[in-house]
Amino acid sequence: MKTNYHLKIGLFGIGLDAYWPQFKGLRERLEGYLQEVSSKLGSFGAEVINTGLIDNPVKAFEAGHRFRRADVDIIFLYVTTYALSSTVLPVVRRARVPVIILNLSPVEAIDYKTFNKLGDRTKMTGEWLANVSSCPVPEIANVFLRAGIKFHQITGVLRGDPEVWEEVKEWIDAASAANKMAHNRLGCMGHYYGGMLDVYSDLTLQLVTFGGHIEMLEVDELSELRRKVSVREVNERVELFHREFEIDSKCREEDIKEAARTSVALDKLVKRHDLGSMAYFYSGTGIRENEDTISTIILANSLLTSGGIPVAGEYEIKNVQAMKIMDCLGAGGSFTEYYALDFRDEVILMGHDGPGHLAIAEGKARVKPLEVYHGKVGRGLSIEMSVKFGPVTLLSVIQKPDGKLMLLVAEGESVPGPILEIGNTNSRYRFSIGVKNFVNTWNSYGPAHHCAAGVGHLASKIKKLGELLNMEVIRVC
Repeated sequence: MKTNYHLKIGLFGIGLDAYWPQFKGLRERLEGYLQEVSSKLGSFGAEVINTGLIDNPVKAFEAGHRFRRADVDIIFLYVTTYALSSTVLPVVRRARVPVIILNLSPVEAIDYKTFNKLGDRTKMTGEWLANVSSCPVPEIANVFLRAGIKFHQITGVLRGDPEVWEEVKEWIDAASAANKMAHNRLGCMGHYYGGMLDVYSDLTLQLVTFGGHIEMLEVDELSELRRKVSVREVNERVELFHREFEIDSKCREEDIKEAARTSVALDKLVKRHDLGSMAYFYSGTGIRENEDTISTIILANSLLTSGGIPVAGEYEIKNVQAMKIMDCLGAGGSFTEYYALDFRDEVILMGHDGPGHLAIAEGKARVKPLEVYHGKVGRGLSIEMSVKFGPVTLLSVIQKPDGKLMLLVAEGESVPGPILEIGNTNSRYRFSIGVKNFVNTWNSYGPAHHCAAGVGHLASKIKKLGELLNMEVIRVC
C-alpha cells in the first residue's frame, strides 16, 4: 500500500523563563538534555518535530500551532525542570493528539556530597532546578484531567535506563500501527460466509474506530484481470512459487499454473485499488470462471499476506483488521481458529484452511492438493504450515453489544509436536493458564471464532494501541 502519511512525533521540553537570568548555564544544560531525547526518539524511525524548550505561554501557543500544521500523530512532553502548567496546556490543547509525559531525571541520584559542598546558594539552587523534573508533573496531570486531555507517563532516568526507552519504543510502535490503520485501504470482495453470525460486522464502526477506507470489490473484476494474464507472467509466478513454497509432488502442474494466473491478477487488483488488506469469500456457484478464480486464490493470498497485505477468508473483516494490526507491529498475523484441545500435552491446536503467513512459518510452507475445500465449494491447492516455535500473541477484534469494538489479546508459546497433516495451517499453542482456563476465559468475552496469530509477545504494545484508539483491551494471559 502506498502512503505518504509517515509517523510524525511532536516533542517539546518545558522550563520557566524567569530562571535563565538568575542561573547561568541552566537553560543550555536543559536544552542539551532535550536534544538527547530528540536524538533518541529519531533513532526509532519516525520524523521528530522538536519545538525546543517552551518557557512561557507565548511560545506555548506557537508550539501548538506548529504541531497542528505539522500534523503530528503523538506528542512527547519532556519535563526538564519546574515549569508552569500554563506553558503546557496551550500546546497540547491545540495539537489534539495523545500526549506522553517523559518524567525523566537526568541522573539516577543527586550527588549529595558534591551538591552540599557547592557553598554558593545560587549555584546550589541552579543545580537543584536541573534535577527537579518530577516537580511539575502533578500540576500538569491535574490540568490535563480537568481539561479532558488523555495522557500517559513514563518515569525513570534519562541515561542508563533501558526500560524507559523500551517503553518509549512501544508507544512509537503503537502510534505507528494506529497511523497505518488510519490510512489503510481495506478491500472487501464477495460476501459473508452465510450463517457465521459472529463474523458479520458493522463496517462503519470499523472505520470510526480504526480509520481508513473500505473499498467494495467484485469478483468479476478479478476474473477479468485473470483472463488477461500472459503466459510469461504465469511462468514467472510459477518460478516464484517454487522459490517460496515447498510444493508437494502430488500437485498437478495445471493447478499450479492456474494458481499463478490468479496470483498475478490479484496483485494487479491490489495495486489498482491501492489495498493494504483484504477480506473475501465467494461461493461462485453457477459461474465457472468465478469459481475457478476463487478456488485458485490461496497461494496468491499467502504471498500477499506475507508481504504486508493480509488477506482473510470467509469475509472476516474484524479478523483482517486484527491481522493488519499484527502486521503493523512486525509480528505477522496469521488467520487462525480453534481446531482441537490436547489435554495430555496441555496445548491447543489452532490454524485454518487456506492461506498461510509465509514470513512467520516454521520452515517453508508446504503446498498440498485438496480434492475439496473444507465444506466449501472448490478444490485445488492449499497451504500447510506451523507458526514459528517460540513466543506468540493472539489478537481478536470484538464487536461488543454496546456498539463498540474491543481488543482481546493473549500471549503464549508455539511449541513443536504432532499436528494434523490435512493441508492446513496448523500450530500447537501453550498458554500459562492452561487449556481449560484459557478456553473458558477467552470465549467468555464473545470473540468471533477466528483470531490473528503473530510471533513475539505484544500485549504491552497492543494495550498502548488501545489507549491511543480509545479502545478497551482485555488481556487473557
